Amino acid sequence: MGGKYRVTGAAYPRMSRKRSRRRIVVAVLGSVLALALLGYGALQLIDVFQGDTAKRNTAAGARDCPAKAAKGAPAAASASAAPAAVTLPKPGDIKVNVYNATPRAGLAKAVGDELRKRGFTVGNVGNAPATFDKKVPGTGILLGSPATDKAVFAVLGTQLAGTTQQTDTREGADVDLILGDSFTELSTKEDADKALALLANPAPVAAKNC
Repeated sequence: MGGKYRVTGAAYPRMSRKRSRRRIVVAVLGSVLALALLGYGALQLIDVFQGDTAKRNTAAGARDCPAKAAKGAPAAASASAAPAAVTLPKPGDIKVNVYNATPRAGLAKAVGDELRKRGFTVGNVGNAPATFDKKVPGTGILLGSPATDKAVFAVLGTQLAGTTQQTDTREGADVDLILGDSFTELSTKEDADKALALLANPAPVAAKNC
């Protein structure tokens, strides 16, 4: 064979290096594509979960908050209604016996006189029965029957903070005020009147801000 160039080898040269480079490029592109698909799938899952969470939160908020008032409706309709006024027994309708369970002499008489000035009907005044004498560490005890109206306890409680309430087997409507070791004095007339006014007209509960 003539010419300027001759083939001196036993076989033609192979293009192995170019093929290897193509395989590497294809493999890299495939890996990048796979990673991109995985990332896209993860984002889709996150969106799905976030969407479900938002829906649940919206539904919960709708349950907790009342529907907004219709356009043109009075503003008061969407607010919480003020509690109705409470009818309390008058001090003159409450008969209270005052007993002294402390070592201080004359305490029951002084308290009974002050309660009488404030309009209460005062019955017996004297030393506490043996069941309670020197055995009341707190401010005092309000003792009534199982049928005693809770409002009676509440009205008496405005005159002396910190009392506890108990019942016994009595059948009458009178209530015992047993003064304990921690007693110092009745609430001031001003504070007692404020407490009574609050009992009769409870403060309205603020509406939830939705």
